[in-house]
Amino acid sequence: MASEVTYAEVKFKNESPAPVVKGPPETKKPEQHPQKYPLWLPWLISVLLLLVCIALVVVLLVLPFCHSSEQPSALQQHFSQWECDSAGPQGTDRGWTCCPKGWRRFQGSCYFLSTDKMNCAESAENCTGMGSHLVVITSRAEQEFLFKQQNQDVKRENLYIGLFEKGDQWQWVDKTPYSVTAAFWRKGEPSDGHDENCTVMHLPEGTLKNWNDVIPTTKHHRICEAAAVIV
Repeated sequence: MASEVTYAEVKFKNESPAPVVKGPPETKKPEQHPQKYPLWLPWLISVLLLLVCIALVVVLLVLPFCHSSEQPSALQQHFSQWECDSAGPQGTDRGWTCCPKGWRRFQGSCYFLSTDKMNCAESAENCTGMGSHLVVITSRAEQEFLFKQQNQDVKRENLYIGLFEKGDQWQWVDKTPYSVTAAFWRKGEPSDGHDENCTVMHLPEGTLKNWNDVIPTTKHHRICEAAAVIV
């Protein structure tokens, strides 16, 4: 009789378990938040702030001395000290009307009465060199104002004004049309001689009609005029 073979499953208690291979610990990925603004936005804000600062500087320092004509700008280049009066009625905010220190203001103009004497051409050049011109008188009120200023600090007899004769025609230095009705000539003036082609205010006359034509080489005082600066 054939013998039977019996198979049995045998487990050993001291059998070591299969080794477990551990990988490197997983690193936690940072959470990505969606970008709320573009990278160029801070630069744009910085540029805008800079432009605002520049605008403030212009408004506070430059605009106060801007004027519609070029003359005040030229005047400002030659003077650093100014005297200002209120440009509007009491209690209103309309700025100030300014003239260089030592000049005299009437309405919208500043006037300089010289203490030294020069001939006609030198007087015109001196006024131009200060950013002004020899005075142009266009009204009785202006003539009266200047007449009253004559001897406040220095005794003066004759003052050059900006009226010249050119080819039988009297012309103002700033091209303002000359009007006989707004002229203040002495009796018998202007004379017929063509050699007397400059004009002075002859103060000893004692009246508003005190203009006198003179030869250009004579040395006299002068009146310079410039538009006042509004700030």
